[in-house]
Amino acid sequence: MNRRYFLKTSGAAAALAALPELGRAQSNGFDPRPGAWRRYEITTRVEILKPAGVSRAWVPLPAVESDYQKLLGSSWSGNGTMREELDSRYGAAMVCAEWRAGEAAPLLEVRSRIATRDRATDFSAFDPARRLDAASARLYTAPTEFIPTDGIVRATAKRAAGNASTELGKARALYEWVVENSVREPKTRGCGLGDIRVMLETGDLKGKCADINALYVGLARAVGLPARDVYGVRVAKSAFGYRSLGAGSDNITRAQHCRAEVFITGLGWVPVDPADVRKVVLEEKALPTTLADPIVPPVRRALFGAWETNWLAYNTAHDVKLPGSSGAPVAFLMYPQAETAAGRLDSLDPDGFRYRITARELKGA
Repeated sequence: MNRRYFLKTSGAAAALAALPELGRAQSNGFDPRPGAWRRYEITTRVEILKPAGVSRAWVPLPAVESDYQKLLGSSWSGNGTMREELDSRYGAAMVCAEWRAGEAAPLLEVRSRIATRDRATDFSAFDPARRLDAASARLYTAPTEFIPTDGIVRATAKRAAGNASTELGKARALYEWVVENSVREPKTRGCGLGDIRVMLETGDLKGKCADINALYVGLARAVGLPARDVYGVRVAKSAFGYRSLGAGSDNITRAQHCRAEVFITGLGWVPVDPADVRKVVLEEKALPTTLADPIVPPVRRALFGAWETNWLAYNTAHDVKLPGSSGAPVAFLMYPQAETAAGRLDSLDPDGFRYRITARELKGA
């Protein structure tokens, strides 16, 4: 078994000790804080270029309503039979469309409106009564197909958590360990699969957001901390000037991004995003830099406890069975999905599929 991924544990501990205490004001370079709400409209247009027999499509709808996102409604149109469905386990919402055999040009267009604002955890506002209900705690500590919580995952989690004895201490130690040991891999298709057992068994902790943040979620669950991936898409540029942390244009077809949350008794759901720390390392400059580069520490400090919400959250669902499909469940529902009598289409090939996702900010009342 390749155990080289344990070598940076001491480095993670040193980095943790060097960071400011939680709750202290962070650098002005990247400092998301709750403020004014911004409203967006996201349009997803799906066309099936090569229909065969009965064709079907599934488009995710935003289903997360919270202190950082409000749902303002969705609508859809097209030339097939359309309905909204909810995943029974996680409540993920989607538009399901079906076209009869012989429909030459299946078309579906979905519009969703949301309001978002940045979020940041007030680590000084500790309330012991803030606890997760038992059913949610079971759900968000349970294993999934790609996120087991036993074996090498549990062993790694215990080592990464080190001597931390509190929930918050463990959550923070795991975050620092993932930041130190993971690497963003630009050749990974889409956002990755999040198969963390394979990552750990091979010692290859490279990937993208659905890999790196799933690793955090799995390690957290393995030490008993409720944690979840939050699947979504970037909808606007970063207000802090980080090119790598925002959508480059109103065409957000390839701007999907998975984040993570961990539940801390007394604080509630705490936002984290170690994958975006690694994205800054790889992409913010013309050539990859390091965690020590001055552009990285402000992001590293902020992304344990805060998110810049130039981003839409769809759902927290894993292993999603697509209603009406005879195919296998999808690991997560962040991309449009479709199938024909010839089989499931490639959701990571929007040009061949074809689909296009656009976002625009809504100004005024």
